[in-house]
Amino acid sequence: MGDIHIDDFYKDAGKILVQLYRSFPRKNLLLVEDISGPDTPDEYGLHSERHQSCFGAAIWLAESGYLSYGETIRQEGMDQVILTHKAFTLLSSTATTLITDIDPQLPASVLETQQTNIHQLREALRSGDSQQIRRTMHNLFLQSQDH
Repeated sequence: MGDIHIDDFYKDAGKILVQLYRSFPRKNLLLVEDISGPDTPDEYGLHSERHQSCFGAAIWLAESGYLSYGETIRQEGMDQVILTHKAFTLLSSTATTLITDIDPQLPASVLETQQTNIHQLREALRSGDSQQIRRTMHNLFLQSQDH
């Protein structure tokens, strides 16, 4: 049996990176609900484990140098969030492992775009395949060690 919490981490981290890449270089408000879905705190105001795990993924990305932020908004999200240089160059770089079939008949500019890490990550997330998302994120993290 797989570690579902790790699959959720990879999916959350991937969604966060894609969202921030989409608006780079503007700073953004990152809300946990936008990544992991709606959450209803319990009678004591505590969020679900799923919500807390998603928030934890965002904090981990910051502590690991993939994003920076101005402040947290309780456990609801982060304000003034932006990709770091490390994350931007990693996502813009050519993927070390391609997970989609690429048509060599496409124009060179399209081929180049489809071979980037951000394209591969978007495709993995779009597929919804946990193993593909895990492989893609794992490869990203390994590739970032080389930078």
